[in-house]
Amino acid sequence: MKKLLAIMMLLPIMAGAQTLEECQQAAERNYPLIRQYGLIEKTTDLTVSNIRKGWLPQVSASAQATYQSNVVAFADQMMAAYRQMGIDMKGLTKDQYRVGIDVQQTVFDGGAIRQAAEIARRQGRVEEAQTEVAMYQIRKRVNEMYFALLMLDEQMLLNHDLQELLAGNERKLMSMVKGGTAAESDWQNVKAERLNVGQQAANLESQKRMLLSMLSAFCGMEVKNVQKPAMTEVGGVNNRPEIQLFNAQLSLADAQEKALRAALMPRLSVFAQGYYGYPGLNMFEDMMSHDWSLNGLIGARLTWNIGALYTRKNDKAKIELQRSLTETNRAVFLFNSSLEQIQQNEEIARYKRLMADDEEIIALRSAVRKAAESKLAHGIIDVNDLVREINQEQAARVQQSMHEIEMLKEIYDNKITTNN
Repeated sequence: MKKLLAIMMLLPIMAGAQTLEECQQAAERNYPLIRQYGLIEKTTDLTVSNIRKGWLPQVSASAQATYQSNVVAFADQMMAAYRQMGIDMKGLTKDQYRVGIDVQQTVFDGGAIRQAAEIARRQGRVEEAQTEVAMYQIRKRVNEMYFALLMLDEQMLLNHDLQELLAGNERKLMSMVKGGTAAESDWQNVKAERLNVGQQAANLESQKRMLLSMLSAFCGMEVKNVQKPAMTEVGGVNNRPEIQLFNAQLSLADAQEKALRAALMPRLSVFAQGYYGYPGLNMFEDMMSHDWSLNGLIGARLTWNIGALYTRKNDKAKIELQRSLTETNRAVFLFNSSLEQIQQNEEIARYKRLMADDEEIIALRSAVRKAAESKLAHGIIDVNDLVREINQEQAARVQQSMHEIEMLKEIYDNKITTNN
């Protein structure tokens, strides 16, 4: 009945309590690292956009002035013959100038641009998966504070019950003191024990305020109280974000391998060049006149850089080593996760076995305590024996609460281990 009254006193507080899921979601939203998702996405989009611009015409402007030690010229005999014919063949000057524009358009690149864009996208996925792994650790930190608060709530509830029990015995002893059937020191002993339990309640309140402040700061919202989560089943397929990270890293290795193949393909492009300067493309006319002229040409170019063959074997071996390293890391992670699940499942089973006996232990301790109260009333035992029995009953109740909360924590830690 007393425990029911204590629970009813806590109901207004529990009505506004936050659930574990609400705290975890709020903590993830509040954690500064959450902003990295948007930054990664924007950076990836910009990188891919820049790579795709490789299909746009590549335009370059240039200007140059040169002075040559020698230039193309006719033989002296031909120059003398031209002069006899009345033709003034000045020849090219040694100083030459040009200002021009070159335009090149890629027609076929063997898939190099497409693969470069795909690598950028998959690198973005790897970075997002790495961020998700870091964000996932927040849940465990929330769990630690959340279940610590639940443990404090249980201890405060039991502390309240103990104070009520001691206060009841204190009133009985006061009546016995007045009736001359008990010494005043017995009453003082029980009162001192009640005051001591009251001090423990103050310490518990202080710890709770501290943890609520920490959890509120972590979640970015005011957490006034916490709500005990329901018992759930454990187990299931491992869906941890680390698995997605390993998959993203393997996918990146596949894209890098395709890029190696693209690097071996020939490139076809068309181009146009135009410049204004001296000499122009008509060299014979420029030998007669030193005027600047407009010049241009268009064409197609096929290139095939076989230099990629020199490093292809080593580059492919590096990618294969990275793939093997990723697969090894994934196997190690799954192995460690499996061991952690085995340990957690065993702990859950152990707490279930302990809790099966807790109710009986409490019932026995309660019966012994009630018998001690009766014996004290009849003068068979002293008050120290009663206090000892009260404390042992309290210890049994605390142990039951600890077993329940610790089992709940193992269950929800298991959910974090498997992300189920």
